[in-house]
Amino acid sequence: MIQAPSKTYELDKIEMRQVYANTILELAKENPNVIALEADLMSAITTNKIIKQIPNQLINCGIMEANMMGVAAGLSLTGKIPYVHTFGQFATRRAFDQLFVSGAYAKTNIKILGSDAGVTAEHNGGTHMAFEDLGLARLIPNATVYEVSDAAMLRFLLRKIEKEHGIHYIRTIRKNAVKLYDENEVFEAGKGKVLRDGSDVTIIASGIMVAESLKAADLLHEQGVEAAVIDMYSIKPIDQELIVKYAEKTGAIVTAENHNVIGGLGSAVAEVLSEHCPTKMRRIGVKEQFGQVGKAEYLKEFYKLTAGDIAGAVRELV
Repeated sequence: MIQAPSKTYELDKIEMRQVYANTILELAKENPNVIALEADLMSAITTNKIIKQIPNQLINCGIMEANMMGVAAGLSLTGKIPYVHTFGQFATRRAFDQLFVSGAYAKTNIKILGSDAGVTAEHNGGTHMAFEDLGLARLIPNATVYEVSDAAMLRFLLRKIEKEHGIHYIRTIRKNAVKLYDENEVFEAGKGKVLRDGSDVTIIASGIMVAESLKAADLLHEQGVEAAVIDMYSIKPIDQELIVKYAEKTGAIVTAENHNVIGGLGSAVAEVLSEHCPTKMRRIGVKEQFGQVGKAEYLKEFYKLTAGDIAGAVRELV
């Protein structure tokens, strides 16, 4: 049965950065091996508010992200569980060689939070606006890559990956996200969440684009088009079974991501479809553009990342 469209998309009361700091504090108190590393962004992610409680488990490495990744690898080799935070472009683009070699190639155990995803970097501007970090993280052999869409998901995944060895990259925004899930929701690697069913088209989204996709589904419902919406928070591994199921069911797929259309969610979904279920498809995302200064709402309009853009792509297909 197709559910009625939801008209309320409320922001969670807690910011994503507060979720990170609070969860790191909980994990550190529970496990003395948990060590949080920062690259002079403690105030940006609010870990400056917890350092007095865990002074021996929170290290500010300074503005030296590549070195921080090496420190994390070294800590891992001593049995520690390092959680590394910096903005997404610094965690991947700037420190990629250290992450790839000292981290993944050496089979170390590093948990990375890349914040300020895409247009949510806002006034930090083009140099700080990562549209390529998911693509880089996906290239790392055996890495697990997530893009979180709300606070409950971030909290769950931060706790989940503590017990899982290897390279884990979690992409997030820093401020308030639309509340999508209850606190008891479970998020598995390699799975997506169907937030809305539909028979005419499937919208597969991640991060802030999940809420935009739900809004797009509302617009389409008013026009007689029933769109399924899937939160594909696990970018790698990706839920191949769910993608094929809905490709066969609806015959049309639109992906929506706050990221370059090359290398991220759109590419991952296209790879699955091309090999297992060729399907009509459109990709909403950034196309051959760099970042720039601006508020997130303006930037979503500029890069064509709005609910209206998603709905327009759907109408091209159905």
